[in-house]
Amino acid sequence: MDYTFQFSVVFRELPYLLGGALVTLQIAFVTFWCGAFIGVFGAVAKVYGGRFSRRVASSYVTFFTNTPALVQIFLLYYALPDAGILLSSMTAVLIGLTLNAGAYLTEILRAGVISVRRSEIDAATALGMSLLQIVVNVMLPHIARTIYAPLSNFFIWLVLGSSMAALFGVEELTGRAINISTANLRTIETFMVVAVIYVVLTVLASASLALVGRVAFRVRAKVF
Repeated sequence: MDYTFQFSVVFRELPYLLGGALVTLQIAFVTFWCGAFIGVFGAVAKVYGGRFSRRVASSYVTFFTNTPALVQIFLLYYALPDAGILLSSMTAVLIGLTLNAGAYLTEILRAGVISVRRSEIDAATALGMSLLQIVVNVMLPHIARTIYAPLSNFFIWLVLGSSMAALFGVEELTGRAINISTANLRTIETFMVVAVIYVVLTVLASASLALVGRVAFRVRAKVF
């Protein structure tokens, strides 16, 4: 097979691809923090809630961690219109990934919550700390140090997992790569460049998260 690589036609589209990389980071950032918001309530419900709230949280986690995120987004994007609910492709992706992330983050955050020793809370109470002070000064630092590494890894997974948005017409990094390769018929070169961009994104994200962990929570996080 005589194939001549022509990366120049892809490099001309580099600003377009980098714009898609920015959309990729935005999707990961939004879905992570919205999922974390759900995860906090889910973790509290599973650890401190009553029987009903524990069952609701457990059912939610079971469903969303045992079905692919892609299937969940398909249901939102293609099934909801039959019920009269129309979602844009970006909205469906954000909601689907957020619900999926919330289930996984519920379990990650639950592990952090149960890692706090009761003796530490009792000691803080004996010192006269309020509930807010106990949460901010005792629980949160301990939880952050305990689960910072899995949280960081999960964010990286969201950066890479957001590529499924391309199947719904969202012009993130992979979506724009598909557009370019369709136009110039240089699929190999296009996706080789995109692969390098993904590596750069994940390295930068890992380094940034490791720096935040060391400065804010005194966590000796590794880039890889």
